[in-house]
Amino acid sequence: MLRCRFLGHRFRFTSDGDTMRWDCRRGCGAGGAKRYPDAAQAALYARGFNREDRDDLGRRSPIGALPLRLLRTARRRRSET
Repeated sequence: MLRCRFLGHRFRFTSDGDTMRWDCRRGCGAGGAKRYPDAAQAALYARGFNREDRDDLGRRSPIGALPLRLLRTARRRRSET
C-alpha cells in the first residue's frame, strides 16, 4: 500500500492468551505474532507497544526544546569563530 510505503505502518497490538498479535490499521496486510511464557506478559507488551506519539501531544510540546537548541547553536557558532 502506498500510504504505508511513504508514512510507515500503523501497527496496533493486541493479546490473545499468551500470544501478542499486531497488524497494520491501514489495511496493507502487514502483521505478525509472538508467543510469551504467560498471558500477563503478552498483555503487558501489547499495552506498551500500542502507544502512539499522538497520544501524548497535549502533555508535551513539540517545540518545547527549541529555545535550548537555538542557544546551543549560537554558542557553538560563537566558539568556532
